[in-house]
Amino acid sequence: MKTRSKLLVLVVAAALLAAVATVATLRAADRAAERDRARPGEPVAHAGAVTLRQQGRLLFRNLAWGPQRDRVSSVPLSTPAGPRLSAPRDCLRFHAAAGTGICLRATGGVVPGHEAVLLDAKLRAVRSFRVPGIPTRARVSPSGRLVAWTVFVSGDSYAGGAFSTRTAIYDTRTKTLHPDLERFTVLMDGRRHRAADANFWGVTFAADDNRFYATLATGGHTYLVEGDLARRTLRTLHENVECPSLSPDGARIAFKKRVPGAPTDTPWRLYVLDLRTGRETALAEQRSVDDQALWLDGRTLLYALPGDFGADLWSVRADGSGTPGMLVRSGVSPAVIG
Repeated sequence: MKTRSKLLVLVVAAALLAAVATVATLRAADRAAERDRARPGEPVAHAGAVTLRQQGRLLFRNLAWGPQRDRVSSVPLSTPAGPRLSAPRDCLRFHAAAGTGICLRATGGVVPGHEAVLLDAKLRAVRSFRVPGIPTRARVSPSGRLVAWTVFVSGDSYAGGAFSTRTAIYDTRTKTLHPDLERFTVLMDGRRHRAADANFWGVTFAADDNRFYATLATGGHTYLVEGDLARRTLRTLHENVECPSLSPDGARIAFKKRVPGAPTDTPWRLYVLDLRTGRETALAEQRSVDDQALWLDGRTLLYALPGDFGADLWSVRADGSGTPGMLVRSGVSPAVIG
């Protein structure tokens, strides 16, 4: 074959390859656009400025399909179903208070993993901590000083019982990390309790930045424990309590409770415990709630339930009256900026 013919063949081949590449790129772009396009019934989310200093806002992890999915998003408390602003901050679990945020997120790299990222009021990373498992719970104290997170070290559900957790607390003022609540002393009925099967999760903080509450699982039972950070102690208070959430007045604990006769994979109902009297109040939500509820205010609780696009945020009165109502579609991990 002559040189000119060889060159012509090469040029034609290169052109064909370029055309194939162009078509493939366009098709990939079309698929990406289709994937990122909001689906019917989903909320609209736009990139925008989100901070932890905007009063009267509800922040959460946005689950609406599109380019803002998984990002920390914000809506007015007055119109929570309206359009949402989304920050360039992806989280699996999120919470914030008093200008401090905590974001549990996946990390890339050769060996994928997860980390807890401490955020400032502009959602900028201040410090990060490698975590040894799958994120499940996150909380910030009312003052913003203390942050806590829980991860599954093994297993990925509280329902079956075959799981192991790791719960840490970080003090932003003293820069002290308590990497594992299992290192604290547990007092059960006034006596020191030692057990290899102890697991802790679902921290909620009191206003004094020392006292906190959490769940202890041991011996096939769960307990509400009251923690003393300075003394590194945990004291059992009440049985059959999971994922506690302390009310703004510090007098009540919202929690999920296993109820007799419920299916093993959906065993929980929401209750509120009066810490002074020990009285439990069943809430109007009859569905199983696998979430750590959040107090929207002194009268109302927020919690996530499975939805069409992942999960939705629902609300219910804390006194047992009324009926549940959806507050935010396609959202999870809320934080109230009052």
